[in-house]
Amino acid sequence: MKRRDREQVDRSRRRVLSGGLRLAALGAAAPFVSWHTRSAAFAQGRGRAGGPAGAATSTGTRLVLLGTQGGPNVTLTRSQAACAITVDGRPYLVDCGYGTLRALVESGVGYAQLGTVFITHLHDDHTSDLVALLTHQWTGSRAQPTAVYGPHGTAAIVEAALGVLKPNADIRMADEGRTVPPEQLFRGHDVSAAAPVQAFADDRVRVTAVENTHFKNAARNAMPYRSLAYRVDSANRSIVVSGDTAYSEALVALATGADLFVCEAMELAFYDTMMAQAKAAAANGNPNSIARHVAETHSTTIDVGRMASEAGVKTVVLTHIVPGSRPGSSELPETTYIDGVRQHFSGQVIVGRDQMVL
Repeated sequence: MKRRDREQVDRSRRRVLSGGLRLAALGAAAPFVSWHTRSAAFAQGRGRAGGPAGAATSTGTRLVLLGTQGGPNVTLTRSQAACAITVDGRPYLVDCGYGTLRALVESGVGYAQLGTVFITHLHDDHTSDLVALLTHQWTGSRAQPTAVYGPHGTAAIVEAALGVLKPNADIRMADEGRTVPPEQLFRGHDVSAAAPVQAFADDRVRVTAVENTHFKNAARNAMPYRSLAYRVDSANRSIVVSGDTAYSEALVALATGADLFVCEAMELAFYDTMMAQAKAAAANGNPNSIARHVAETHSTTIDVGRMASEAGVKTVVLTHIVPGSRPGSSELPETTYIDGVRQHFSGQVIVGRDQMVL
């Protein structure tokens, strides 16, 4: 290898090592990341700031969009479903789809100090990074408990995560002198919310949950699993996260008067395509196709506008965007999503992007 080539390789290795060390440090010390650092990401097109101050260090209540892609799609521009709500700097996580751990670091919210997680439902695009989150919290020497709340099956998922973590923990406890086993720190809590129920409360927030309409009655009757929406009320703000759902009267009631209505959104032409595929599948003997599920158990932009109007919310934030970002195709203009909402809702509409702070 020529000297110049060796020098280039050495420089590349140093850059990779330096970047890895910075990333590791962020996971443990994310509260100290400045807003200026995150603003650089926004300026490069990876997100847009919706507020003047960083969520991790500011007072008040902030919504941080961590993953805004709809469905179990892995893309380079949108992570799967997740958002953080910070209240005077204390973070609460709603959903934990693939990409959440990295997004928490990039946002400056971090993961080491995150002690409360809410899961809307147990599809993998809302839970894939939960094992990674708990594993890295323990390995990073988090000393305080982390509680995970969600519908039936949530406690079982946390128990399974502990099983995944066990070999790592056994090795490190034997080899590194660690004394706190993971099962002392991590707990899952199943929430039953056929009617609105207080799922959680502390000195900064009250969290109310209710079942939405992501699962058709035939599916509900065949399984114990459910899908939830959450309302987070702090002293100065109310934020409702729909989860995945079709039009839902229970969600409308939950969102009444909310400051931010964070709702999934499916573009109308995509809905038409899914319906056509569902009808074709039914004609071929498959009435329960994936296309049917997508079309019938998610909210179109018209559904979002209708619910927002009926609930009298102040601002709609569209997330879990479908189609969103897809390999080989450009994203649709934001107006495509907004126009559907506008058929029923005249207030502010924001099309969510990863790393947006509101």
